[in-house]
Amino acid sequence: MSTQTYTYNWNADRWQVFLLAGCQAMMMSGSSLIMTLTALTGTYLAKDPAMATLPLAIQFVGMMCATIPASLLMGKIGRKAGFSVGFCIGVSAALLATWGIFENSYWIFAAGSFGLGITNAFSQYLRFAATEVVDAPHRPQAISYVMAGGIIAAFLGPWLASQTRDYFEPILFAGGFASLVGLYLLAISIVLFVKFRDPGTHDETHGPARALKEIARQPAFITAVLSGAIGYGVMSFVMTATPLAMVACGFEFDDAAFVIQWHVVGMFLPSFFTGKLISRFGVLNIISIGAILNLACMVLALSGIDLMNFWFGLVALGVGWNFMFVGGSSLLTQCYRPTERAKVQAMNDFIVFGTVAAASFSSGAIQNAWGWDWVNISIAAPILISLFAVIWLGVLRKRETATI
Repeated sequence: MSTQTYTYNWNADRWQVFLLAGCQAMMMSGSSLIMTLTALTGTYLAKDPAMATLPLAIQFVGMMCATIPASLLMGKIGRKAGFSVGFCIGVSAALLATWGIFENSYWIFAAGSFGLGITNAFSQYLRFAATEVVDAPHRPQAISYVMAGGIIAAFLGPWLASQTRDYFEPILFAGGFASLVGLYLLAISIVLFVKFRDPGTHDETHGPARALKEIARQPAFITAVLSGAIGYGVMSFVMTATPLAMVACGFEFDDAAFVIQWHVVGMFLPSFFTGKLISRFGVLNIISIGAILNLACMVLALSGIDLMNFWFGLVALGVGWNFMFVGGSSLLTQCYRPTERAKVQAMNDFIVFGTVAAASFSSGAIQNAWGWDWVNISIAAPILISLFAVIWLGVLRKRETATI
């Protein structure tokens, strides 16, 4: 009887996960559109060509700055209200960015980009929200299914960017940022239908909570944060440099776009089964495979500059990111009590997206100064650190099991 009840609960809860995946699809499509258009818009508005990519960097700064306040706010007012606030900020930021383009104002557009970074910080918590609408054994699958919403973004975001680029001609790119309003309003509409679980008992919401310093000393927490931060940072670092490297090697822009699009498919397509792989083989094994795939990307890049080297390398990088990020997020959910959830998730995402911001800033500089080979050589040390952390945690867990 218990098995039948449990299956029924999962089937009912899965619908809530799919709704959150729909939100993720809208938000990631917006992010994909932003990545496609922001640098071009900066070039269109900036008086100094060197400032063309600054609005994109400002977006990452906004995202990093908002990770902690977003998590703490949702801890106070709940997921549904928190996501609604965050996505409404996105609507306002998209309108501000669109107005900046119409006014031919670089700095108004940059301010809108900062706001878009804030709303992206809120959307990152969709993966954790999915773990809170299912029972504990299904948390890896819930995270995985929500991340799978990003596969839509690989096609919808660039398609929207191309379809709306000239919508307000002769004013370029304004249509793309205006279309973000529709994506964010759809996300708000979807999240309103999600039935988040009640916070739980009095003890779960008001019981004892450990100090953040104590939580951060856990080997599982250290490994989870390293997996997420290094996996995401390495992916961003290599992906950002790839179009520059391909153009420098004589490829056309369409070739670079083809490689990046398949990289995004590699990032999100595995999410349909990553959760099941974690449940079957264990989260540490999946994180390890992700790290090895990132090392394979490095080897492929260093072995040649043919189109297939870039293609296979970036697909391996995308799948490696998926295994490390989804695995790290799943492992993190084992490190905190309900009363500690908001602050632990906030600390994790601040570290992860601070790493991503730093990687995005440094990638182009290293590519321009030392070239593609050094971009790839640079990822070896952090990946080996993440592998060492996984092995360390695995040894500790075996020792604990042996002593019981």
